[in-house]
Amino acid sequence: MSRKAPVNENPTEIDISEVLRRIPHRYPFLLVDRAEEYKPSESIVGIKCVTFNEPFFAGHFPEYPVMPGVLIVEALAQTGAVLMSKSLDVDVAGKTILFISLDNCRFRNPVRPGDVLRMPVEVVRHRGDLFKFKGRAMVGDKIAAEAEFAAMVVATQ
Repeated sequence: MSRKAPVNENPTEIDISEVLRRIPHRYPFLLVDRAEEYKPSESIVGIKCVTFNEPFFAGHFPEYPVMPGVLIVEALAQTGAVLMSKSLDVDVAGKTILFISLDNCRFRNPVRPGDVLRMPVEVVRHRGDLFKFKGRAMVGDKIAAEAEFAAMVVATQ
């Protein structure tokens, strides 16, 4: 008996299978587990469940594990890439989405093992294969980080 993957009946939800189809990142650098509240070319909310098993916690910091800020920003960028890929229906064969700028980045609160990062990302500007975003990384009702960033689709072949 063959099994088919379940069909996502909610078009605003993006599960891990679709995330893996939309962006090239893989363990240990995949920093988005799923997404929700997807609105084409407008906004998305990325979700990252932070566990103690993340490889960076071994050295950052063993006595008080904290997710590195640069990886929080990378998680925001990956969330934006999922939004771009789905909105533009990017064929990932021979193309990728690259992070091209970062502005007004601020770190507000630490992210620790057991936290769930909710990353609302909204499109500020969109022209062709270039998107500019504004995003926040939230743990509960606290802002862990916020930034403006841009990404574009580039050919890899």
